[in-house]
Amino acid sequence: MPQTITKGVKALLAEANSLVGTMPVEEAKQKVLDESYVFVDLRDIRELQRTGMIPGAFSCPRGMLEFWIDPDSPYHKPVFNQDKTYVFYCASAWRSALSAKAAMEMGLNPVVHLEGGFTEWAKQGGPVVPREG
Repeated sequence: MPQTITKGVKALLAEANSLVGTMPVEEAKQKVLDESYVFVDLRDIRELQRTGMIPGAFSCPRGMLEFWIDPDSPYHKPVFNQDKTYVFYCASAWRSALSAKAAMEMGLNPVVHLEGGFTEWAKQGGPVVPREG
């Protein structure tokens, strides 16, 4: 018998976007060098190698996010234990919406996500650097 999905991606995204604020690209361009903001790139390594990333962004694969946020996890990353505003982004603002919602539910605050994602960032001429490492 086939599975019956009761809550699809559209519903999940609508719910996340109703709870999580977005940051327009123009505002993000002004904040990218501000040390009180942490830009978190949720895209996978292949995407980063192909397109580069926002200067100074922290690369966090989507699958590790909750583990890296939780200070009780053996995988915790100190970058998520700062008194800063977290700006999540992915390619098109879908993974970032879901990720920001999860991060907020865990207690990370404040969290927003980049409106239109990296695709919109690049389209509007935001600076891009090659992935380090």
